[in-house]
Amino acid sequence: MKKEGYYSSGSFAAKAHVTKKTLRYYDEHGFLKPSFVNENGARFYTEQDFQKMQQIQMLKYLGFSLEDIKEMTMKEARDESLLPALKFQTELLEERMEQMKLVHESLQQTTELLQKGKAVDWGKLMEATSVTSLEQSLKQQYLNSSNIGARISLHAKYAVNKQGWFPWIFEQCDMHDGMRVLELGCGNGSFWLENWEKIPAKAQITLSDQSEGMLREAKKAFSGKRKIRFDYQVIDFHDIPEKDASYDLVIANHVLFYAKDFAKVLGEIRRVLKPGGRLICSTYGTAHMKEISALAAEFDDRIVLAAQNLYEIFGKENGEEILAPYFAEVKWQQYEDHLLVTDAEDLVDYIISCHGNQNRYIVNDYKAFRQFVESKIRKGFYVTKDAGLFEATKALRK
Repeated sequence: MKKEGYYSSGSFAAKAHVTKKTLRYYDEHGFLKPSFVNENGARFYTEQDFQKMQQIQMLKYLGFSLEDIKEMTMKEARDESLLPALKFQTELLEERMEQMKLVHESLQQTTELLQKGKAVDWGKLMEATSVTSLEQSLKQQYLNSSNIGARISLHAKYAVNKQGWFPWIFEQCDMHDGMRVLELGCGNGSFWLENWEKIPAKAQITLSDQSEGMLREAKKAFSGKRKIRFDYQVIDFHDIPEKDASYDLVIANHVLFYAKDFAKVLGEIRRVLKPGGRLICSTYGTAHMKEISALAAEFDDRIVLAAQNLYEIFGKENGEEILAPYFAEVKWQQYEDHLLVTDAEDLVDYIISCHGNQNRYIVNDYKAFRQFVESKIRKGFYVTKDAGLFEATKALRK
């Protein structure tokens, strides 16, 4: 019997242009569950379910795997969650069009070389026209950008220290006109956006990241603002393509713990710094955000929010020992702050954005997890912030 305001599985499948077998698969694997199942096991769907189905189909069309889609569509298909998803999809398509324009230019250049009887670098062309690697790269860039946004948002909304993390770091940098500054791992440019009006007009600033997509994100974020002299470079900080003694200041905001070889990275940073130049490198301590990890583990003790504890690689407790062989002076500065979170949705977004195994256990039980978080923060949820920076100074010439 037809339920008022609901689609049967057959009519819903026809409306969505999928098979009933696909609907059963989505139900069994947690992608899209029917809004109602009667006593005979018949499935019924709503217009809200159809919105979510369209979202899933669009993400499939864009090349995302079902595993990615499952993670990205955990939230209910409300307007406030669909709008960011549509914006995300639009940006992804823009990036793909830009990349395909580069592929087109590479093919044109190759054609011209062949017509002139000149040698062609087929390896370079293959790299430029690799659609598979292109899609994977774009997908990862935007997932990373989204994750960074969720983590920054939690700190921005709930930090007790009103100065803010990025303004505090900027203050320690002590920038002035004429300085040459290099940032390693600039990400989406949030550090500079928050301090835009304080940036010295005549400073020469190079923004670098290993991800070309992140650099494009930064450029987009800066459009329409007063002009600042920025150079943009894709740089692996193990091999910095700059001359010796090029910079007065190097900034490495929460990036040194990604070093595979500290000797190479710190050796390169020291090399490109002028005598007396400084490295500002921020990191965490062992107590940082410990309450959030405990909360997730309380919901399911299998959840670990970080595949590895980054502060164990380079952190407040061991950073001075790592930096000391390369710099004349190293000192730690603590950032005094904590969070008091009052909105469960923001805390859930933060947890989902982490680089651990959490989504394996949350994805099939998102509603229960959100309700669990809500029950824990009714009076506010206190979160320790144990972070700061090392200021390391290169020795003056003797």
